[in-house]
Amino acid sequence: MKISENWLRTWVNPAIDSETLSDQLTMLGLEVDELAPVAKPFTGVVVGEVLTVEQHPDADRLRVTTINIGSGEPLQIVCGAPNVRVGMKAPVATIGAVLPGDFKIKKGKLRGVESQGMLCGASEIDLEDKIDGLLELPADAPVGVNIREYLKLDDNVIDISITPNRGDCFSIRGIAREIAVINQLGVNEPKIQPIAANIADDKAVNISTEGTPRYLGRIVKNVNVKAPTPEWLEQALARSGIRTHSILVDITNYVLLELGQPMHAFDLAKIEGSIQVRQAQPQEKLTLLNDQEVELQDDIMVIADDQKVLAIAGIMGGLDSSVTNDAQDIFLESAFFAPLAIAGRARRFGLHTDSSQRYERGVDFELPMIAMHRASELIQAFAGGDFGPITVAEQEALLPKREAIELKQAQVDQLLGYEVAGDFIADALARLGCEVETKAQGEWRIVPPSHRYDMVIYQDLIEEVARIHGYDNIQISLPKIDVKLEKYQDRFEIAQLRQTIATLGYQEAISFSFADAKLEKQLNPNVHPLMLANPISSDLAAMRSTLLSSLIPCVQYNLNRQQQRVRFFELGLRFDYQGAQDIHDLKQIPTLALIAVGARVPESWHAKPQAMDFFDFKGEIEEILAAGRVGVEFVRTERAWLHPGQSAEILVNGESIGYFGRLHPSLENALDLGITWVAELDQQAVLQSYVSNFTELSRFPSVRRDIALLISDKIEVRDIQRLIEQTGGELLDSAWLFDVYTGQGVEAGKRSLAFAVLWQHPARTLEDAEIKSGMDNIIQVLEDTYQATLRAS
Repeated sequence: MKISENWLRTWVNPAIDSETLSDQLTMLGLEVDELAPVAKPFTGVVVGEVLTVEQHPDADRLRVTTINIGSGEPLQIVCGAPNVRVGMKAPVATIGAVLPGDFKIKKGKLRGVESQGMLCGASEIDLEDKIDGLLELPADAPVGVNIREYLKLDDNVIDISITPNRGDCFSIRGIAREIAVINQLGVNEPKIQPIAANIADDKAVNISTEGTPRYLGRIVKNVNVKAPTPEWLEQALARSGIRTHSILVDITNYVLLELGQPMHAFDLAKIEGSIQVRQAQPQEKLTLLNDQEVELQDDIMVIADDQKVLAIAGIMGGLDSSVTNDAQDIFLESAFFAPLAIAGRARRFGLHTDSSQRYERGVDFELPMIAMHRASELIQAFAGGDFGPITVAEQEALLPKREAIELKQAQVDQLLGYEVAGDFIADALARLGCEVETKAQGEWRIVPPSHRYDMVIYQDLIEEVARIHGYDNIQISLPKIDVKLEKYQDRFEIAQLRQTIATLGYQEAISFSFADAKLEKQLNPNVHPLMLANPISSDLAAMRSTLLSSLIPCVQYNLNRQQQRVRFFELGLRFDYQGAQDIHDLKQIPTLALIAVGARVPESWHAKPQAMDFFDFKGEIEEILAAGRVGVEFVRTERAWLHPGQSAEILVNGESIGYFGRLHPSLENALDLGITWVAELDQQAVLQSYVSNFTELSRFPSVRRDIALLISDKIEVRDIQRLIEQTGGELLDSAWLFDVYTGQGVEAGKRSLAFAVLWQHPARTLEDAEIKSGMDNIIQVLEDTYQATLRAS
């Protein structure tokens, strides 16, 4: 919506500049899209009167004029405008004037005749050209007055984006109310003088639709529809982006912009009988004011007479009943239409009118009478006429009800997060037009004004308080949250364990705690299964001592159904009943078990299938343990159901927490499984709490030294590596095995092991002597302990 700043300031005039005014509107929720001057800057242009006009001696299209500018001698100005004539008044740019575009006026000659200035058209002072020639000013324009002052060009057009919930701000009146509230000023509303009826003519109004709770009409006779629109009214419309048409249309548009009430005037002679406000009948047709013919449906509300449709209610009038230059009498309409009865109807016909825009959002239902008086006053002042009584048709039960809202200080403080003074809350809401009743300290009963449809619940009122208090005034503070933090537990949760294993491609199995006694004996010949007195079935007759006796049948089931790659894990209980005399002596041990059969990765186009080997499976076990930050070491195991060369015991601090490896080939054949990898770990050990420790990384370079040893193949690598780490001292960062060699050049019973040894100091660069001393010490200890010798390169 575009409005003139000067027009707005006649309603409310805070002592602030234009930019601050725009900022205030934006912070009130009425975003200013543009603040633009009415005319670009220019100087030295005054109102002039044409005294004489003579033909230029050497140019057919030029005239030599003398112009009175109210001071000094008349000016001689050469002019080529076709409408220049004696007695007219027009803008005159005097010598030294600067026009828009930095165009400077100098004394000059045109075809040999001296010219002491320039007569101006509208475009030359940055206004819209309506005619070809000079801008003709009214006959009463005072000669010599600065044209900017006379045409009120020191004005700005404010383009405001109105949100859908603020239909009340589609008017000067609505915006002025907002500015007045924020600046704690009063609103200077024009004093509207009701025009008393001086004739008895009226028109009956019948309402037969729920979409029109209130309808006002008035007959005005002997109206001068050809009367000129006053300059100030035309100017106000132009600066709001509305073209002038005729005095009646201009007045109703002016009231629309000023008060926010859409109005319409019908030619009284074209109305047959009474006014009928009703729903359209199917397939009724109407030619609108824009010459568009539309076919109506029964959900469209119309204004009609006894014979035909006159207008689409709240949207646009019909062409046949419009006021033309031949009209003498009119019927003036001012109504309240329910928003839902208008919403969406205009778009159905490809229309978007000023009336529908306001009615869809909600027009103040108390406004039609005020607007009727205002329009009557303006019509009488500029077009004359005899006025009949105002006909009021109402359906009072359908008028909007403004329900009271209970508001408490505590609600405001809680929702906004900061304290607002109770006096400010009550005062702000009162200045917004609400009825404020104080019930108790910090408690109010609020009745919203008739123009505020968006105030329904107490949260709406709090939003208004925040808006008026100013978003810039919201205090910066930390949220007040009473939170009691639980003690931090640096532990690996079972849900994380499940996620980690699932990420490796395993699916969780959930099985019975019972197993087949025969399978239990196959897995461990030394076990004596505890049998159930009443088993579910013969293959679920014993309490399981290992989760593998539950997982292996699952694998068999899948392999028998052409699943070549199977991976399961289970978190469950196994039962240790060695030495148990009865069921009460059983030990229930939470256990994690894994089983994998088939290729390392699923079959695909970019790689040939490769069977999983020991190190593949070991890597997965290490990844699971690393997720829980469990520090472990691996040693050979001698469990009877595992392959003796492809299995390992898992130790933490020297104690076993489980095992992993390949099933014994004889067991694989007996169970018809193929190569099968299994693991079983103590669940509690995997889920232990291991405190994270951080050591600051050194900024200084590390130094690597490699050492190749010839050593007995009976000595385990982990023992050798442990000895290197213990012997290296504080400067040793890490050591690892990177090569194993047996064969030519290495005597039987020995092997060549190559270790990388990494040295680093946390606070300085190492010297060669320090590294050499550490390496010599490691070699000496290995020679003394394991009779190791350095392998010649």
